[in-house]
Amino acid sequence: MHRYLLNISYIGTRFRGIQKTINKLEESRVDTNSVQGCLELALRVFRPVNEIQTVLSSRTDAGVHALHSTVHVDLERNDGKCYDTTILTGVLNRTLDKQSLPIRVLSTQRVADTFHCRYHAIGRTYLYRVAVSKQKTTVLPDAKSSSLRNRAFEAFLPVEEWDRCYFLQNNNFDIERLIAASRMLIGVHDYRTFMSVSRQKSPSRDHPMFTVRKIDEINIRPGRSLALGPNATLATENYDYWDIEIKAKSFLYKQVRRIVGTLLALAEGRIDERCIYQMLTIPSKHSWDHRIQLAPACGLYLCRVHYRDTAFELPDETKA
Repeated sequence: MHRYLLNISYIGTRFRGIQKTINKLEESRVDTNSVQGCLELALRVFRPVNEIQTVLSSRTDAGVHALHSTVHVDLERNDGKCYDTTILTGVLNRTLDKQSLPIRVLSTQRVADTFHCRYHAIGRTYLYRVAVSKQKTTVLPDAKSSSLRNRAFEAFLPVEEWDRCYFLQNNNFDIERLIAASRMLIGVHDYRTFMSVSRQKSPSRDHPMFTVRKIDEINIRPGRSLALGPNATLATENYDYWDIEIKAKSFLYKQVRRIVGTLLALAEGRIDERCIYQMLTIPSKHSWDHRIQLAPACGLYLCRVHYRDTAFELPDETKA
């Protein structure tokens, strides 16, 4: 049996998430509502001797996309030989394409049997895309305002960006304040306030150190629209695009979307820096400021899973 690393990308709009959600009573079923389930179904084309069980490096929620994620899988052929990695990539992509699934295998490589795509990862980078309206508004930046909510349906939105970016219909947006406040969130903190409650239970989640994480970088840069032709001109005339990039070794459940939601609320004037300070220094689910809205999944992309170069080295006896 040999282990393979799949480098994949996908558009998460139609999926319930990357992870399979079939319970113990339904283990024989294939979960075609998840990226993992669709990949395992596609891998059946190779008819390996062993049962196909993929392992994920990173979990993404429903509607979240990935420019680069990783999965490893063990496959055994009847003759005991290795699968050609180029053929694995091509056949998988052909199979996924026939099913009209928005999943792409970027590359496949053989790795050591001891390699683990999750535990050997040294970091993950997420990107959040937001577009801020340039159109002057006279309504207050209040999420309960019907006038502000209606603008989201009345405003121009490039169809190419549908479910690919978060559009804010509020030009009372202070990007400099957002950039300055993002520095408060970098470093080692207890991010319990920034973790949504998960339905999955495990003893480790109750450990007081579980929510202590380190954010290595938060970078905010001007972005650009994906719109084409005449829509491209309208998109740049109507919106300022921003890319919020966050890098850390690992993240808590919905931590990135909560951090982005917090920064956007600050930029819109719904909260101030003191609120962020309190959420960081008094870590608790009760410290979450309910004036903050969770950033929608559509704007979030897993950009890259980072590994050391040595992680992919094969033992000498397996290189042949």
